[in-house]
Amino acid sequence: MADTVIRTRRKQRAAPAQGRGRGGPRRPGRLPRAAVHHPWWFALPAIAVFTAFFLTPNLLNFFYPFTDWSSYHPGISFTGLDNFRTIADDGSLLRAIRTTLLYALLAALFQNGFGLVLALLLEDDTRFNRIFRAVFFLPVLISALATGYVFQALLDQDGAVNSVLGTDVPWLGSTTWTLVVVTVIHGWKWMGLAMLIYLAGLKGIPGDMLEAARMDGAGPWRTFWSVRRPMLAPAVTFNVTTALIGSMNTFDIVQATTGGGPAAATEVFNIYMFRIFGQGLYAQASAMSLVLFLIVVAIAIPLVIGLRRREQML
Repeated sequence: MADTVIRTRRKQRAAPAQGRGRGGPRRPGRLPRAAVHHPWWFALPAIAVFTAFFLTPNLLNFFYPFTDWSSYHPGISFTGLDNFRTIADDGSLLRAIRTTLLYALLAALFQNGFGLVLALLLEDDTRFNRIFRAVFFLPVLISALATGYVFQALLDQDGAVNSVLGTDVPWLGSTTWTLVVVTVIHGWKWMGLAMLIYLAGLKGIPGDMLEAARMDGAGPWRTFWSVRRPMLAPAVTFNVTTALIGSMNTFDIVQATTGGGPAAATEVFNIYMFRIFGQGLYAQASAMSLVLFLIVVAIAIPLVIGLRRREQML
């Protein structure tokens, strides 16, 4: 009897092992070895391209600022902090940093302002609103360089804007207002993206809250300020952060419209870096890019932390 029980248990243990063979059923939730390992081989070309054209140049950007790499001599040698001292002694660096920070602040203001107004106006899901949502999102899909050249032609002193208005205003020739004009163009270019994010935030507000506010006698402005504004805090965090970081790294719109002029009034950091790189001072340009990276990190981290805390307070 005991031998029969032992043989029965051995057969029960051997049955699952036989079922896991090549012809038997597999355990649910497990993939065959080929299906597990082959996707990594398929990803190798993408990983190689990413490493060659993105990862490696970014890592080298932490090395070249400490060398004398330039077009004036073939060799590259270590020079320590000499490049940082050189660009610090140049007054153009501080001016470019001030211009970049002011540009980023104004661009984020216009981009989020335009986007929020459009989201509030086009919130209802009507056919008219859906068409105009697509229309206002189109500038996001257009090349920023092409956008800059179009506005450069329109705002030229002999361009279409002055012809229609019958004026002779140098829209892109004023050392005071040209930076504001370019940031308005930047805001117009990216307002469609901000509009979509704010629309998603508005759609996520429960209708019961809005109905309760209306029953309490709250008007449109009071409802927006007391109900919608706090609920839009995550959308504000995303839009403000991306707008500031993106505008601090701007190049194409400024290059196409003013090229950094007039009198370096719109020479943001990347335009200044591009000019130095064009002079063959590659190590100094790399040092400037490293400085810009540190500035963006120093601004972005406290900004995100502050906005996250604001979400919790609201």
